[in-house]
Amino acid sequence: MCRWMTYSGEPVLADDLLFRPVHSLIDQALHSKLGATTTNGDGFGIGWYGEGDVPALFKSTEPAWNDENLRELAGQIRTGLLFAHIRASTGTPVQRSNCHPFRHGTWMWMHNGGITGFPTIKRELVGAVAPELYPHIEGSTDSEVLFYLALTFGLRDDPPAAVERAVGLVEEVAAGAGIRHPVQMTVATADGSTTWAFRYSSVGRSRSLYHSTHIGQLRRMHPEVPVFGTLPDTARLIVSEPLRDMPDAWAEVPESCWGMITEDGRGEQHAFAPRRP
Repeated sequence: MCRWMTYSGEPVLADDLLFRPVHSLIDQALHSKLGATTTNGDGFGIGWYGEGDVPALFKSTEPAWNDENLRELAGQIRTGLLFAHIRASTGTPVQRSNCHPFRHGTWMWMHNGGITGFPTIKRELVGAVAPELYPHIEGSTDSEVLFYLALTFGLRDDPPAAVERAVGLVEEVAAGAGIRHPVQMTVATADGSTTWAFRYSSVGRSRSLYHSTHIGQLRRMHPEVPVFGTLPDTARLIVSEPLRDMPDAWAEVPESCWGMITEDGRGEQHAFAPRRP
């Protein structure tokens, strides 16, 4: 499986988020504590919103801990909305087009998990993607197909409903093929101002997902942690696993739940339930 993180808030250097925390995402690439695999070395990607109309992406098939270009860029990229993902392939090739995040227009998407039996049901799922969206699929992963199904079902208008319909379709098609418990996912998606995160699995035992508690409170409680002093009060992080062994800094996202964080730091959580399309 994979590990990922999102940041939203006042612009900060990517280096402060990717490399400096004790158990940073780069450290998790080698030493994941909560993932299905300890090592996540099948490529990585970062996506960020900057000066352009669409988010920028930097993706590579190199292990994240061994890429000097990532280290160089992280010290220069300052952004208020960052996606970062380290990949452990579930069977599809290690190639750039299969690295997360995925992008369509102003939207980004990344996923940890998988669709059980994907090769068996791939044709039917891809066939459900809107004809005008189909040509934009570049890779061969279940994660990217899930993204384009969500776009097909209205991600740009109502992200939670669109993801519920996309997951509902996957479960319906899988059931028809005799596949039990097909969906395992934590997903993040953003449009440039708001970030949505989802935690769900058909079997009810989803991969780990956490969100940061109030940065100002953490700064007061833990003055010994330098990174808290660099983040603004509006900062919010969502992570596959905490960036430091500090229980009061992180809250687990509940099972079968979706949440959203706006650019001013406001957040909310709701129950997630797949919808049959």
